[in-house]
Amino acid sequence: MNAALQPSATTVPAGMHTDEWAARVELAACYRVFAMLGWTEMIYNHITLRLPPSVSGSDKQFLINPFGLHYSEVTARNLVKINLQGEVLDGSPHPVNPAGFTVHAAIHDSLPGAHCVMHTHTTAGVAVACLKDGLQQTNFYTAQLHGMVAYHDFEGITIHADEAPRLLKSIGDKPAVVLRNHGLLAWGATLPQTFAILWTLQRACEIQMATFSMGGAQAAIPVSEAIAERCTRDALQFNPAHGAGRDVFDALVRQVNRVDRSYLE
Repeated sequence: MNAALQPSATTVPAGMHTDEWAARVELAACYRVFAMLGWTEMIYNHITLRLPPSVSGSDKQFLINPFGLHYSEVTARNLVKINLQGEVLDGSPHPVNPAGFTVHAAIHDSLPGAHCVMHTHTTAGVAVACLKDGLQQTNFYTAQLHGMVAYHDFEGITIHADEAPRLLKSIGDKPAVVLRNHGLLAWGATLPQTFAILWTLQRACEIQMATFSMGGAQAAIPVSEAIAERCTRDALQFNPAHGAGRDVFDALVRQVNRVDRSYLE
């Protein structure tokens, strides 16, 4: 882990488990990375991180951004700890957006490997989500996501709990999700791994949008199934044995640190 993200590099609040503080620091840093990359939607969208059993015991608890703050204002201390019912557990004065809690809680609860969930409304992501055929296997980045992308049909603003079973059925075990007419979502075993998946999905959408602007889908050169399967197999950025995104995430945090370290507050 980047030295700037070690709990020892900051002051752990009295009475807080070191593992919770470490999670808070890493998640707050991620919000600042998203802000730096322009992956923001005013005060909306969410990145959530499930707390380890050393903190929550047998309960499932996770951290979410305080609703009303821009990503550039999120800090380790003002992140909100909630349970699967959306109840605030840390005395935070900040509200939680139901649109974020409903989807994220369902995924954290039902997918054992979903320790982190990220959702964005980037222009490229929403544009591809609005295409009838969705993400197409025509570029370097889609070729690294072969068999990893799920689709979920649009049902409106995600505040209704009854959508959760349908969403989970749509996702299955695929960590890169295109929410049709809506945006992108990724989940993973760690925050850096989830970031690597979302970054690859975002880049795939950006390149597709640029390619289609020069001649439409019919002008794109398709990548064969065999080549895409090999690319996904050869791509190591999601693999825990090869860091699972840790190196690239830490590099971006170092960029954030050179500008503003207030997320550590």
